[in-house]
Amino acid sequence: MTQTLHVRINSSSDRSDLEDTLAALDAGESVDPKPSTLSVEDLETFGRIFRPTNLELLEAIADHEPDSIRELARIVGRHPPEVTENVTELADYGLVELEQNGRAKRPVVWYDEIDIDLPIGQHSPDVAPA
Repeated sequence: MTQTLHVRINSSSDRSDLEDTLAALDAGESVDPKPSTLSVEDLETFGRIFRPTNLELLEAIADHEPDSIRELARIVGRHPPEVTENVTELADYGLVELEQNGRAKRPVVWYDEIDIDLPIGQHSPDVAPA
């Protein structure tokens, strides 16, 4: 089964779904699991997070399942400190989980694909209405 991470560019966060879900749980109701969504505040942040070097890291993690960040650096042919910095940024946004593996940290992705909701025109969060 494919696991999808949904990414939305949205300058304001709408938490009504979360509040409804929490209220239903408090009432003892069962709730359907919803797909995980990452809200990115603007296009500049989106571009930084999903730059080619980071996408290469995500693909390498998914394809090779490295045991450490050092092994990931070897796979992509980059210096470990640079890869550590990029992986830490990806982990800060929830795109990568870092599992302790002895003295090393093992980067893991739980999803198979990323679905991006990219508004354009008047609906874009970076464009003010005229």
